[in-house]
Amino acid sequence: MQADKRKHQAQEGPDVPHVEERDNVSGANGQAPAQEEPGTGIAQAEETPDVNKLKEQLDQTNDRLLRLHAEFDNYRKRTAKERLDLVLTASEDVIKGMLPVLDDCQRALRTLEKLENADPVSVEGVNLIYSKLLTYLQGRGLKIIEAKGKPLDTDFHCAVAKTPVKEKKLKGKIVDVVMEGYTLNGKVIRFANVVVGE
Repeated sequence: MQADKRKHQAQEGPDVPHVEERDNVSGANGQAPAQEEPGTGIAQAEETPDVNKLKEQLDQTNDRLLRLHAEFDNYRKRTAKERLDLVLTASEDVIKGMLPVLDDCQRALRTLEKLENADPVSVEGVNLIYSKLLTYLQGRGLKIIEAKGKPLDTDFHCAVAKTPVKEKKLKGKIVDVVMEGYTLNGKVIRFANVVVGE
């Protein structure tokens, strides 16, 4: 009876069915093929970022970067200009303080030239001092404002008086300079005080 039972089981096949299933599932190389998990495609699609959104963020970042670069460039130019202005006008107060000395030299020279019995050595000495001082200041950027015979320009001249003139071409023009005006590196540091013809 036991022998019949054993024979019967052998005819029906092995009593371990999972071995056959594993053999059927295995490929030629013995590796199990990759199985797709249910819902994987949908999850991957959700994880993929929106391209339009990324492009918009990239454009915003580029715009911010360009603005920041432009602001830095403007700041660099502005500070360079301020530094240059500071160098050019650093001595403005000192030169302004020396202008009255320059004026006194001019007056002394004019007075000596008008005197009939003026000592030529004194005239030459004052003229030398005036020339040296003016040359030194001009080397630092000082320039005399041209005024006599020119039309009145309120950016450079200050009319202190009017005087009647016979010639029509002198009307509205500067006929005399009471006090010289000066610019320092293009900036007016003292207006020329002038008399205008009318």
